[in-house]
Amino acid sequence: MEVYNSHQQQLSDILDEDSSKTDWTDWKWHIRNSIKTVSGFEKALGIKFSDKERRLHEQTLKKFPLAVTPYYLSLIHTDNYKNDPVFKQSFPNPRELIISRSDMVDPLHEDKDSPVPGLTHRYPDRVLFHVSNLCSMYCRHCTRKRKVGDVDSIPGEAQLEAGLDYIRNTPQIRDVLLSGGDPFMLSDEKLDWLLTKIGEIDHVEVVRIGTRMPVVLPYRITDKLVNMLKKHHPLWINTHFNHPRELTASSRRALTKLADAGIPLGNQSVLLAGINDCPRLIKTLNHKLVKNRVRPYYLYQCDLSEGLSHFRTPVGKGIEIMESLRGHTSGFAVPTYVIDAPGGGGKIPVMPNYIVSWATNKIILRNYEGVITTYAEPETYECNYCDRDCENCKLQLMEDDAEENPIGIAKLLSDWDETLSLTPEENERTERCANDS
Repeated sequence: MEVYNSHQQQLSDILDEDSSKTDWTDWKWHIRNSIKTVSGFEKALGIKFSDKERRLHEQTLKKFPLAVTPYYLSLIHTDNYKNDPVFKQSFPNPRELIISRSDMVDPLHEDKDSPVPGLTHRYPDRVLFHVSNLCSMYCRHCTRKRKVGDVDSIPGEAQLEAGLDYIRNTPQIRDVLLSGGDPFMLSDEKLDWLLTKIGEIDHVEVVRIGTRMPVVLPYRITDKLVNMLKKHHPLWINTHFNHPRELTASSRRALTKLADAGIPLGNQSVLLAGINDCPRLIKTLNHKLVKNRVRPYYLYQCDLSEGLSHFRTPVGKGIEIMESLRGHTSGFAVPTYVIDAPGGGGKIPVMPNYIVSWATNKIILRNYEGVITTYAEPETYECNYCDRDCENCKLQLMEDDAEENPIGIAKLLSDWDETLSLTPEENERTERCANDS
């Protein structure tokens, strides 16, 4: 049961005087009443910018638009809003207009690695399918600021069909990632259609959806949506929590619905200066995630997109955070820290150096405590030289599933074996029958 508190009621009345209690949990109401202006932000939060601040903020919005859901806005602590992590992720900062020498419009070369509009094919066996330019909230640190919010280039059915055709005609693709914008901005029916079309492609083994809805608009995770998603297994969902404050009761309920539907959940955080660049904070976030059945997947170094220089930390800060996680908490609570290489080089994992030295017969390692130890290499090792001659390889490459071969009572219990009885060897009756024949 959702709790409708007085703060939410007050905010609802400010944004929509005809709103009712049930509107607050209606995700479409939040989209309709998203805050998109500086004055609307001031009115909703009851804060007042100076004339200079307001002018700078409005100049920023001319280049990078504003959109924040009433739900996410309600998480801001107004008594210290300028340092609030939710405020910093949702409200424009004039520093976004500072374009540094290293900034790029498309740092990951997603457009250049696009064989058809809206689809990026960088890695051999997987593609990123850009199915929506719209988000319920425009994150200020978005790597796709060049696209998100561009209502004039929303992918239509013809573009989606072109992407589907490319996937159909490229048999090495086994993994399709739906991204955006936010795929959950599509209607249930449109998303169902898209997932059905992808599911009809034999060589596609798994579909992933990248969404921030559980963070910024958890009411989008409706029972109807979840029941539809359940039809399309194997389906994986990655979300985007950056701060422990974002894991509210409503967000946790949304995650529970998805996890109970059998959907594996992962999280991709971005390391952001002044928001989550703290080892203790990231560890707390990851502990909250795994408690809610979400696996911390990636910790991203902030990309070199235009206007993000004030969000970037040195890579050393990320290394420090990883040092505080590995060995200090459960392995499944430790994400992979990656730099998405400029120029389309893909994700490069970065981590503390645990190899101290290396010789022909041993390797010297250190652990998270600083303990230095050795691991002995094998004294003899016959290298299995790979000449790609798979038919004559000594290793067993079993691409088909292993066959189950039940024995004993298990054979009689199995439904896939037609054996009705087991007869011991040297059974006199069996031997007698054999002799008589």
